[in-house]
Amino acid sequence: MSDLSGKSYLVVGASGALGSRIARGLRERGAALTVTGRSAEALAAVDGAHVVPADLREPDAARAVVAAAVDRHGRLDGVVIAAGVVAFGPLAEIDDDTVDDLVLIDFLAPLRVMRAALPVLDAGGVILGISAVVAEKPLPNMAVYSAVKAATAALFAAARTEARRRKIRIVDVRPPHTETGLAGRAIAGEAPKLPTGLDPDAVAERIIAALLSDETELASTAFS
Repeated sequence: MSDLSGKSYLVVGASGALGSRIARGLRERGAALTVTGRSAEALAAVDGAHVVPADLREPDAARAVVAAAVDRHGRLDGVVIAAGVVAFGPLAEIDDDTVDDLVLIDFLAPLRVMRAALPVLDAGGVILGISAVVAEKPLPNMAVYSAVKAATAALFAAARTEARRRKIRIVDVRPPHTETGLAGRAIAGEAPKLPTGLDPDAVAERIIAALLSDETELASTAFS
C-alpha cells in the first residue's frame, strides 16, 4: 500500500457510497484529508478527515472548500470529484428543475472545483473526476444525464491538455454501473431493471490505484 504521509487530498462527494470509500482508502494510506458533501453526518464517518459540509450547487462553494483544504493542511496535492446525481425518464418528460440539478451537480460543480484547485496545485498534482459509462454509451431514458456526463468527460479531456504544461494530471474515470445505490436515489424517475453492478469497494480501489499512478483515463473497459 502506498504511503501518502505528507500529502493533502480533497474528496468532493465524500458523503456518497463511492466517494466515502475513496476517502477512507486515502486516509488509510496516510493522506491528510479534507472531505466535503452535503451530509455532515456521513462525512464525519471518515475518521481523521477535516470535514467541510458544502452544497456545490452554490456558486462560491467550490472555492471555499478548496481554500479550507489548503488552510487546514497548508497545501493541496490532489482532488477527487465524486459528487453526482442521476435522473431517469423520457426526454420530453424531464422538467427544467431536474435538468438544472443535473447540470449544476454533474457538470458545473466539477468545473468549479477544477477551476478553484488548479491555481493551488503544484507540479505533480492531480485532479480525478468521475463521469460515467454513459459518456461513452448514452442511454435512452437517461438522455440528459448521458449528455451532461459526456460534457463533463469533454471538460476533463480539454483541461488535461491545458494542465499538462504545468505537470498537473487530470484523470477522467468512467466506471460501469456500480452498486452504490445511486440509481435508487434518482432525483427524478425510476431506474429501469439493471443488471448487478460492480462491487463499489473494488471500483474505489481501482480509482485509488489510478490516482496514485501516471494514468490519465479510466475508460469503462478498465474495470473489466
